[in-house]
Amino acid sequence: MKTLYLECSMGAAGDMLMAALYDLLEDKQAFVDKMNALGLPGVSVCPTAAKTCGIAGTHMAVTVNGREEEEPDHDHGHEHGHEHDHGHEHAHDHLHDHEEEHHHAHHHHATPGHIAEIIDGLPLPEPVRTAARAVYDDIARAEAKAHGCPVGDVHYHEVGALDAVADVTGVCYALYLLHPDRIVVSPVHVGSGTVRCAHGIMPVPAPATANLLEGVPTYGGAVQGELCTPTGAALLAHFADAFGPQPVMAVEQVGIGIGTREFDRANCLRAFWGESSEQANGEIVELVANIDDMTPEELSFATARLLEAGALDVYTVPGTMKKGRPGHLLTVLAAPENTDALAKAVLTQTTTNGLRVRRCGKYFLTPSIATVDTAWGPVRVKRADGFGIHHAKAEYEDVARIAREQNLPCREVQRAVEKKL
Repeated sequence: MKTLYLECSMGAAGDMLMAALYDLLEDKQAFVDKMNALGLPGVSVCPTAAKTCGIAGTHMAVTVNGREEEEPDHDHGHEHGHEHDHGHEHAHDHLHDHEEEHHHAHHHHATPGHIAEIIDGLPLPEPVRTAARAVYDDIARAEAKAHGCPVGDVHYHEVGALDAVADVTGVCYALYLLHPDRIVVSPVHVGSGTVRCAHGIMPVPAPATANLLEGVPTYGGAVQGELCTPTGAALLAHFADAFGPQPVMAVEQVGIGIGTREFDRANCLRAFWGESSEQANGEIVELVANIDDMTPEELSFATARLLEAGALDVYTVPGTMKKGRPGHLLTVLAAPENTDALAKAVLTQTTTNGLRVRRCGKYFLTPSIATVDTAWGPVRVKRADGFGIHHAKAEYEDVARIAREQNLPCREVQRAVEKKL
């Protein structure tokens, strides 16, 4: 399968991601022409050759009215890893500083709804617009959580500026053109220390970035400053099918997106493109026992206790045992590290004197939880992604609660959520 591996050893920013993906495209000029024909006022996208620690790659210069984002001020001399990440809302109030230049990005318009309107009007394929809107929705929720306000009250600063829209849509469009079957991302280097922002001095990673990276493997280190920005975090979290080391793959191309700051190490994000074989991406253990001397009530109680003990799933299948006795085949699914504890639990909670243990390879989609807003309030959505497959289903408890409160059929609430999805 076509696999994209993103190495984020110096974090991630929107411009660096776009530059690395640009390097992998077959028709690079067509991509640049399309980005410059989006109709974003004053916005220009220009790839330039660059080097970091002797490594050649591409810097993606996104300018508004001829100028690139300026380097923000940082506390205690800490450097910012990516001078030109337009998704970094914490540096300074972009919408106030450049209000006259960005006619469509005034403060009172820089809301999630306004950004969605801008994206909806872009001449891009619908899947690209849908992905870009989803990324901004994730950012809005992360900002709302960080600032303790409703999502509708979020006012984007640099995240909402036109150059940030170019960064996000550029990454979404490049991935649409590449169309990988699977995207794997390395653990993300977030940097360390503090950064001076419009809101004051904040720790690294900044609160919104930390919210976006919940569930994502991250690490700090000796590099001072913000290496992963909100835009970079949102894009990685949205598109990654899995996080971890580079999978076994025959690499065909390497794209290198270079940041503008200089460190004692290469300031770049690398994108590896190639073929990998479909293989199990995990392990699971089956604990199996034949039981023919327990009542249904006793067996039901035992299965409940096994789930409480940490089993991933427990189920029984009716069958005929020796001497024609009716019985059940009990199967307990467990994480490998819980095998011993659950084996003892099976022996304790059931009448069996022994059980079989099978260690199996497991193909699985990576689970996550998202939230969609409905006319009746937010509803959690269980997502599962991987191998180019995407599943989404409304959380039943939320649907049932709203259906009861609003005196509606459950299916009507589910349909409302499905429309949002």
